[in-house]
Amino acid sequence: MTYSRLNASAATLTKNRTEDSVSPHSGMCTTCIDGCIGMCEIGKSAYRGPEMIYPQPFGIITTASAKTYPVDLSHFTILGRASGAWGIEASSDKALFPNVDLEVHWGREPGLRSKLPFILAALGSTNIAKNNWEGLAAGAAITGTCLTVGENVCGMDPDSQLSNGHVLSSRELEWRVQTFREWQEEGWGEIVIQANVEDARLGVHEYAIQKLGVKAVEMKWGQGAKDIGGEVKIRDIEKARMLKQRGYIVLPDPENPLVADAFHRGSFREFERHSRVGMADRDAFLRRAEELRKAGATWVSLKTGAYRPADLARAVKWSSEAEIDLLTVDAAGGGTGMSPWRMMNEWGIPGIELHSMLREYCDRLAKEGRYVPPIALAGGFTFEDQIFKGFALAAPHVKLIAWARSPLAAAMVGKNIGRLIGENSLPIYIERFGTTVDEVFVTAPELQERYKDRFRKIPTGAIGLYTYYQRVAQGLRQLMCGARKFALEHISRDDIAALTPRAAEISGIPLISDTDREEVEQILRAA
Repeated sequence: MTYSRLNASAATLTKNRTEDSVSPHSGMCTTCIDGCIGMCEIGKSAYRGPEMIYPQPFGIITTASAKTYPVDLSHFTILGRASGAWGIEASSDKALFPNVDLEVHWGREPGLRSKLPFILAALGSTNIAKNNWEGLAAGAAITGTCLTVGENVCGMDPDSQLSNGHVLSSRELEWRVQTFREWQEEGWGEIVIQANVEDARLGVHEYAIQKLGVKAVEMKWGQGAKDIGGEVKIRDIEKARMLKQRGYIVLPDPENPLVADAFHRGSFREFERHSRVGMADRDAFLRRAEELRKAGATWVSLKTGAYRPADLARAVKWSSEAEIDLLTVDAAGGGTGMSPWRMMNEWGIPGIELHSMLREYCDRLAKEGRYVPPIALAGGFTFEDQIFKGFALAAPHVKLIAWARSPLAAAMVGKNIGRLIGENSLPIYIERFGTTVDEVFVTAPELQERYKDRFRKIPTGAIGLYTYYQRVAQGLRQLMCGARKFALEHISRDDIAALTPRAAEISGIPLISDTDREEVEQILRAA
């Protein structure tokens, strides 16, 4: 069985000449013929070289792995119940799905409060994040949830003011923070600032805490989409030179006269900006967590990627020792603004394996009486059934599901619908629901009632995100009601069952045929 598609993908704008006859081992056309102009990835690499490593076109897309993993969340089923209730009185008049409590409180006192168990994971310096930030930030705020500003925002900001290699001000970061705060209500949700190697050297966390009043920060080891630092494409040679001077890796070298000449002649149109990889070290990690708290951070978190099991163990153990407020574990298979395409498909530990190991490691710390950090799971979550299964798979340690690609899609769609409404050019597919914001967006009446005159100022991208969140929230409440779990803390591992022996073996979740065996025997033996 082939799990990956080789040599041709919509992500790299490539295809096979003989699409119905492709070698499963190499991905090449079974008959590679002299005369072909190079439609496949090999062929296109012959004339565009390293450009073909990355999904295209950069800046207006997000991408995710196309690999079919042997085991995924669909290999589990959610188990319902016909009796009992947890978190509410077992009454048919009270155990109603709208009464399911989805609020989450996490982190050291006074604690972060989120109305829904979602956190919008880090979206950094990519164009796709910047161009949709108003919808993302305002949408997260009006839903009362958290979102994270990702890496390299200050370093990429041409208007950033630096002194001795440290950031003094950044219009871009300030705008991102203020956009969220403009719509934040009654302390629900929070904006989190992430930092990678370059950000740490620039003092981004200290600037955000001391100048922008940020309370929540995130240290970054990595993500699930790639195991190297962040990348973007740069189409301005002067900006490429600026980024090199600020310490980034820029390829090809924009200060090389031959490179500059080739760029101006149109031989290539984009520079690559790369971030460095971090070097995890226990003492440095513990010291940095303490430094951030002394600098004024109320909540300190860590995001790690789909690294090998020993690195996951390090993340769990050191987060316990540092009493980190949230540990986000991102699995292979998730999405990104830009990652090397083959790397995104062929590296890292997938979600079922990674999150099962995570649960095992957290259980061990708990049995030893050690602090277990609140956990956020990431790695391609999009809908309520996946969220329920994620909570169950790593119960009882999961507090949040971290996601970015699906909320970004919702914000983009909302933004685009708003633009089309303004241009009076809605397609029939959408026009059948109406021709105004009030008619098209089903949550508009509710938001109008909440915000009165301010409603017209809400970006339609934010309305799109809010509406998507409400759909997922209602779906999750229905699933939880069916399992008779009326608060997130009551979701347990026996709320799901494995559908295949391999899924059971990896996760420790019993096969459906082995579920409830002891209880079944007691019921059948009863007089």
